[in-house]
Amino acid sequence: MNTIAKKLLLPVIIIVMLSGFWFSPEFQKIAAGVAIFLIGMLMLEDGFRLFSGGFLERILERATRSVTRSLLFGIFSTTVMQSSSLVSVITISFLSAGLISLLAGVGIIFGANLGTTTGAWLVAGFGMKVNIAAYAMPLLAVGVVLVFQSSKYLRGLGYVLAGLGFLFLGIHHMKEGFETFRSAFDLTRLALTGVLGLMVYTLFGTLATVVMQSSHATMVLIITALAANQISYENALALAIGANIGTTITAILGSLTANYQGKRLALAHLVFNLVTAAVALGFISPLREAVEFTSGILGIAEDDFALKLAVFHSLFNSLGIILMLPLLGRLILMVERVIKAPASDLSQPRYLTEAVDEFPATIEIAMQKEVKHLYDNAVELITHGLNLHRHELFAAKDIEALVAKSRKQVEFDIDQRYEWRIKTLYSAILDFATRASSKALPQELVARVYQLRDVAERTVRAVKAIKHLRRNTTHYTIRPQGAITDLYDGLRTDIARILVEVERLERAPPESRSRLWLDDELQHVEITYNQTSARIESLIRGDQISAKVATSFLNDSNYAYDAMRELIEAARSFYVERDSALAEVEQILAIDEDDTDRVA
Repeated sequence: MNTIAKKLLLPVIIIVMLSGFWFSPEFQKIAAGVAIFLIGMLMLEDGFRLFSGGFLERILERATRSVTRSLLFGIFSTTVMQSSSLVSVITISFLSAGLISLLAGVGIIFGANLGTTTGAWLVAGFGMKVNIAAYAMPLLAVGVVLVFQSSKYLRGLGYVLAGLGFLFLGIHHMKEGFETFRSAFDLTRLALTGVLGLMVYTLFGTLATVVMQSSHATMVLIITALAANQISYENALALAIGANIGTTITAILGSLTANYQGKRLALAHLVFNLVTAAVALGFISPLREAVEFTSGILGIAEDDFALKLAVFHSLFNSLGIILMLPLLGRLILMVERVIKAPASDLSQPRYLTEAVDEFPATIEIAMQKEVKHLYDNAVELITHGLNLHRHELFAAKDIEALVAKSRKQVEFDIDQRYEWRIKTLYSAILDFATRASSKALPQELVARVYQLRDVAERTVRAVKAIKHLRRNTTHYTIRPQGAITDLYDGLRTDIARILVEVERLERAPPESRSRLWLDDELQHVEITYNQTSARIESLIRGDQISAKVATSFLNDSNYAYDAMRELIEAARSFYVERDSALAEVEQILAIDEDDTDRVA
């Protein structure tokens, strides 16, 4: 929905509502019931978001290893949270962050469509049979008390309870509004039969859900109107089909700030719901017979059309899943053809979209992946800046020999490449870290975001150091010039060796990564750096290099050793996640082993 459409839609909605308020006090009660219900939905979503600091995300990661698991997760999560909108937003966030596959995301959306039908069962089976307002007041009272607690989980529980209270209260007001409305005006006079009725009321259901952005709210409105005999059963079925189409608006709006994968998911959701709606409309008569048969088995009364509507809602969504599951592979191929993956652009952020801002897990994972993207770009610039090639370096068995034979300059503009590949990404990372830190996130997560931001900063500083180093490195190493070439080759070898070791650290299993190598490497860098001046003085006294050349080399060695330090510290922060106490124990054990070796 674009900005112009939003601007036009809002005044139209307000004018329609004010007109209804003016002509009918009963309409005010129904509208207030819808508003209270929607507030309850928002509070439910906010409450469950407070529980999403790890638990929900861990379940999602484990539940998407197969299509069946993804489908079951969609059903279960939507049943528990009573919000397919929240499930859609979570799925788009995880998909945009690269945590789940598109296939898994589509499976979740399929399941969420079926899970949302449980709301119709609850309202038709419980909300229409008892004085639901009596349950609303205690829930609201307890919920509001918990909302003001300091613990985020207590606050989350408070929002959930208060949300349920508002849901119940909204249903009560809608139910009463339609009951009193019946005495003033009979809406069944607007009933339409046949194909025209199906088309018109399907459109009404779609529009109502688009406006409220909640198929759950639309279904409650339909059920309460049906229970008050304000709409016909036939028209209610068409409205339910329309609500299923309109619910795709949440995924579509959520995908606007997502990457191409999020947009693919929204398209798959739309296609699935349109196909399901088309099948339901085309086979409306057999479906009605199936509803009558199922209702008889379940013992639903002949005139209990509210519960029959719930049966219909579940049946046609189940039918849609049965029909579309065998075609899931083709659906994925279709959306991938329609929404193509953008051409690989290493200068643009891949994971830092607004869609991943919603949940703690996706914030951290997206940040990690983007920092790794920045580092990969940096490795290319660093190796090319040293006139080496990354693929040759990582495959080399003898790094010193590779450096010694690499005498050809790698032709590229390092300043331009820095602007495109490094600076742009670093700016995006800083912006994302700032946005994340402004949210109400756990302190440990904020600290991790800042730590990853610092990793990016160290990576950028390493690249800047290589930029300063490149001119003289190229000048003194494209052809052998004696001692000075050996000195610059030594710097190139040391930097290249650190890049190789960081690559090995990345490939190592997380549980086997230790900071001991990093500490040893940093110590080696400092020792070598401190020996540089003495070595240069010796070469000057032996007339192997001039004082002018020596001065240039000393400046360049400062840049080189700064780059090495930054790369090691960046690797320490990014890959080694053990606490300092465990690291100290490792160091003590290592020292003891060294002492034992010397004694032996």
